[in-house]
Amino acid sequence: MGLKKHARYVGLNKARQAHEIHGEWLLNSYAISVSSSLSYAQLLFNQIQNPQTQAWNSLIRAFAQSLSPLQAIFYYNHMLMASLSRPDTFTFTFTLKACERVKALNKCQELHGFVIRSGYERCVVVSTNLMRGYAANGVIEAARSVFDNMPERDLVSWNSIISCYTQASFHLEALKLYERMRFEDVGLDGFTLVCLLSSCAHVGALNMGIFLHRIACEMGFVESVYVGNALVDMYAKCGNLDSAFCVFSRMRKRDVLSWNSMIVGYGVHGRGDEAISFFKQMLMAGFHPDSITFLGLLCGCSHQGLVEEGVEYFHMMVSRYNLKPGIKHYGCLVDLYGRAGKLEKALEVINTSSPSDPVLWRTLLGSCKIHRNVEIGEIAMKNLVQLEAASAGDYVLLATIYACTKDEEGVARTRKLIKSNGIKTTPGWSWIEIGNQVHKFVVDDKSHPDADMIYRKLEEIMHRAKFIGYTKDESLVAVSGSSSEDFLEKSSAYHSEKLAIAFGLATTPDGTSLRIVKNLRSIAYSRDLIVRDRVRYHHFRDGLCSCGDYW
Repeated sequence: MGLKKHARYVGLNKARQAHEIHGEWLLNSYAISVSSSLSYAQLLFNQIQNPQTQAWNSLIRAFAQSLSPLQAIFYYNHMLMASLSRPDTFTFTFTLKACERVKALNKCQELHGFVIRSGYERCVVVSTNLMRGYAANGVIEAARSVFDNMPERDLVSWNSIISCYTQASFHLEALKLYERMRFEDVGLDGFTLVCLLSSCAHVGALNMGIFLHRIACEMGFVESVYVGNALVDMYAKCGNLDSAFCVFSRMRKRDVLSWNSMIVGYGVHGRGDEAISFFKQMLMAGFHPDSITFLGLLCGCSHQGLVEEGVEYFHMMVSRYNLKPGIKHYGCLVDLYGRAGKLEKALEVINTSSPSDPVLWRTLLGSCKIHRNVEIGEIAMKNLVQLEAASAGDYVLLATIYACTKDEEGVARTRKLIKSNGIKTTPGWSWIEIGNQVHKFVVDDKSHPDADMIYRKLEEIMHRAKFIGYTKDESLVAVSGSSSEDFLEKSSAYHSEKLAIAFGLATTPDGTSLRIVKNLRSIAYSRDLIVRDRVRYHHFRDGLCSCGDYW
């Protein structure tokens, strides 16, 4: 009998093990299935008596990729507290993915410590996901520390850290990382190119973008619609619309983003007619426009003063395509009316759309400066103050409006408000690319290695500008300068954009186009300037701007 009982016990145990193995196999199948039912996967999991690490991983992975990533962290915690199974590479990877998605910084840090104690810090996959987790929580320094401490790095690791910097808007750092990547002879793929081209677009690094374009062609990545779109966007944002169109026209496959990149490109360059023409071609090609498409159209109409067309496209967006306008769309509409002098209509748009958004009031205030409208300018400023959103630049705009209308008391009153409220400005910056290197300047910058040469060149620029008849805007003189630094702190005339242009003029051959951020007339040097500010692009040639001083 003893032998029979033992045999029966062994048989039942084997059957149970077989059942659990089959259950874990089913669990994994349901968890990774595209049409998986997580509730059924949970039901299967609960029927497993002693779930092994693989079973926990299946459920953690399923939730990490689902609409409920927080549940993945819950199951990870449950695994540690109520199971003999220990986490492995996959456990850490999937849980870190969940931390990335829900932005759980504390859990990410806790996992980091457990990873080290468990000996998984040398695992490339785990470390890569740690980087992403930290980056998603805005802790780029920690992500970089993980990267630098990795004993081995693969292409995915490099792509991840570059993506971390790009998404956090540390574009110069992303481009510097690529230089190190090249030095270490690491290859690249389409993902690398898309990230780097995005950084080139943001800092105006056209030469680096052209270099990456050549690599894309040599390696065959240019056939990818994602790389093609990134190239179109890069050329457009670097001020070279001809090259953007050339890339677009050679793309064998296009999507809505391809068309949007061109429409937005034409729009922000103030070429509204061409943006409209491209929109019509897009419709003929069978593509359905989205909210970005109309943002590009409205931007182009605003910058070119096409009021009727802009209003028509705004209504078309809502009535024909059932798209809900966002703040940026309303902002374009306010700007469209405001710059055309229809300030009452602009005010009406704000009051009937989103009167609690400071961006709309700030846009209206800018238009009031152009048309010297004190009454509506004061209404805009009053709302900014009530929303506790008034900045140093807003007070400067209001003071400039007073100065334009010879209201010295208004200027003095505004200056007194600034000083009594202790309002300070954050110094701006400007970028300029020389060769394949991007240089960054801030106001009164003395940190550049060629600072002495730059300041000598700037003095020469100002002397030559005055010689050919350049004079300051009287309204700006009245408020002691055109920027918040001037008005608030009586800063010197050495603003970041002037330093960038002086450096560009001093270090490039005659006739070379300069691509920078902000504004300076350059007729004295017979150069083309392509200037990008926060809103749009200005192309200066022979001292005249492409917007005809509409902006």
